Parts: sequence; C-alpha cells; structure tokens
Amino acid sequence: MRLELGNIFIKDVQFGEATKVEKGTLYVNKAELLEAVSGDPRLTKIEIDIAKPGEETRIMPVKDVIEPRVKVEGPGGIFPGMVSKVDVVGSGKTNVLKGAAVVTAGKIVGFQEGIIDMSGLGAEYTPFSKTQNIVIVCTPVEKLQQHEHEHAVRMVGYKAAAYLGEAGRNITPDEVKVYETPTLMEGAKLYPNLPRVAYVYMLQTQGLLHDTYVYGVDAKKIVPTFIYPTEAMDGAIVSGNCVSACDKNPTYNHLNNPIIEDLYERHGKDFNFVGVIITNENVTLADKERSSNWTAKLAEYLNLDAVIISEEGFGNPDTDLMMNCKKIAAKGIKTVLVTDEYAGRDGASQSLADADKAADAVVTAGNANEIISLPPMKKVIGYLEPADTIAGGFAGSLKADGSITAELQVITGSTSEIGYTKLSAVEY
Repeated sequence: MRLELGNIFIKDVQFGEATKVEKGTLYVNKAELLEAVSGDPRLTKIEIDIAKPGEETRIMPVKDVIEPRVKVEGPGGIFPGMVSKVDVVGSGKTNVLKGAAVVTAGKIVGFQEGIIDMSGLGAEYTPFSKTQNIVIVCTPVEKLQQHEHEHAVRMVGYKAAAYLGEAGRNITPDEVKVYETPTLMEGAKLYPNLPRVAYVYMLQTQGLLHDTYVYGVDAKKIVPTFIYPTEAMDGAIVSGNCVSACDKNPTYNHLNNPIIEDLYERHGKDFNFVGVIITNENVTLADKERSSNWTAKLAEYLNLDAVIISEEGFGNPDTDLMMNCKKIAAKGIKTVLVTDEYAGRDGASQSLADADKAADAVVTAGNANEIISLPPMKKVIGYLEPADTIAGGFAGSLKADGSITAELQVITGSTSEIGYTKLSAVEY
C-alpha cells in the first residue's frame, strides 16, 4: 500500500473573506466554518478563535487536537466512518495543512482534559504551542449526559478539520513524502536477511469517556488486528477519549505517530517494518487476557523478530502493557516498551502500576507527577475554573492572578507515550 502525503506548510492563520491557503497563510471564513460545524441540537453555542505561537494565550480545557487534511486521490476520505464513508484508507494522495491544527475546547466533558499554553513555561511541554490553532469552544445544553457531550464536541472537531482541509485540495504541496508497505509475502522476498519488526499500537478503550475509534468503530469492541501503517497515517484511527491530557493521543498524534514514521525511515535499511498490530486496553481481566493472547498470537503468526509496544494512559492499562510484553517475549520475540511514568512528585515512587521481568527495554516519556507553575496569560480561550478539578490539578491550583500550579499531566501531550513530545532524557 502506497500513500503520498503532500505537506502544505502553514506559517500563519487569519480570518478572511474566503477559506483558502495563500503564501503559507491559512485564511478562514469564520461564518462558513461555523455553518460547517453547526446544527447539533446538543450544543447551544459554538465560538471560534485563533491562537498563535508566542502569544500570551491559554486554551483550556482542551478536548482534542486535529490536523486539517483532504483526500485528493485514491479510495476513502478524511476520517472514514466519522465524516467520510467507510472505505479503506492508506493509499493514494492526501494533502496536509502542516502546521495548522483544530483544537476543541469548552465546558469540561470529563475531568481528564488539558491545557495548551502558547507561550511561557507551559508552552515548552506541549507540541501544540508551535501549531497555528483554530480553537472551537463548544457550550452544551443544560444537563447533557457526558457521553453525548463528548460525541457532539468530537464531531465538531472532525467536521472543522475536514472543512479546513478542503483549502488544500488544489494546492501544490511544498513537500511530498511517500510511505509504502508491500504485502507480507512481497516484503519477505524484498528483505529476507533483515529482522522482521512490527509496531504494537495500544489504543485507549476503557470506556467512561476513555475511547478510541477505528474506522468509526469503538476499539473496545474489536479484537487485535493487523493494519497497514499508512492506514493510521491517513485517518483510520481517531481519538474519542478524555484520559489525562499529558499522555492521551489526540487525533493529531494518531495522524502523525512518530514511531510509525521512524520505523518507515529505517525500513529496508536496518530492519523490515512489517506493519502495525492494533490492540485495545480493557477493564476486565478476561478481556485483557483475550486481547494480549491475540496480540502475541499475531506477532508469532507474522514471524516477527522484534516489536515496539506503546501504551496510552496509565494505571489500569499498565497491566495490558505488561501482558502484551511478557506474552510476546515468551515467544522469543524481542520487545521495547514506550510509556510514561507516574512516579510521585519527587520521582521516587514505583513508575508503573504493574511490572514484569520481561520488560527489560523501556523508553520513558517523563514523569507526569512533576509539579510545574504556569504563569497567568493575557487571554484565555475557554475556562480557567476546571484547573482545580482536571487530572493533575488540586484544590488551590488556580491562583487569584490566573496562574496555575499543578502536575505536568494537565498539559496536553506533555508525556506522549508515542514520543510526540518535547521531553527527552539526558545522561549526566
């Protein structure tokens, strides 16, 4: 399967008379965008604002971040099963407004939503302080159930990204990147002497606003399966969860998974990147056993030499991570885990809720319990009040001057468990 991603670099975003891309600037017709995302009776008001890198702006509470894209050639469309018909994506040509992002925010859905600061200390921890953000603030009707609230805001984000992506349909990309994965048999013939490596992509699916969708299907309803890497890069996987902001994968992350991109970079050189096994993170022990059994079975069936396993979330999913690790390792397949840590504010506590001796190669994305102090901002898009109640906040987090003292987990994407983060480790 061959996918061409045409990157159109967006250096600025402004409201204008027509939605278009011109000389690196995305102009947005505000009225047309509002019309494209309006109509859901569950929302009483939708407001649109812009947040640019370097501005003294705080966005909170953040629900999702989505990259505007448009399918210009090949089967399927943007976000299949959500805003486009269900068809297999991952091939053809897709144009990307690289550097732009849709951010959904507003009244809090669940307690695990986050903050994006466009400048100051907080901006150093989130990759979305560097994107040109079109922020959509949604206000629900009174007493709307949380699942309905989440769904309504989620769909607004997808529709906005699809609408804005259309501005890139007839633009010649600044850069074209090609990603191609042959069939299993063809791939084995191409690189018979290279180690066979796959990516085990754990998706948050614990329910209670902890959901991820694959071709429009709630992933907790699936058993582990095998997909082409380009399917993820082309919008087959989207976020629907409100897990802790630091390590949730917004839809933007699924579209730009750096593990997949890095595996492609070394494919055919250091190893044979066979593909992606997607698996879910469950609540009951029986479901965890089933999914980890299937994941290990698929790894064996594909005759793999090694896998990279990434987690989403923490606590309960740590058990899924360890089950996947030890069952795959028991089949003689090497594993490398990517996770973050909840090691206490002093960093001295146990980092994960579960552990196994088979987990002997682990990459950390940082300690989400670290305390940080965020300065007040001149402009707030959304609401400051949830600062005391979102995951990582506590009574007294929000100060009278608008500053916030909280754990690192309040910042969207700060400890991304796929490595889409600005944190790194250094050796002293």
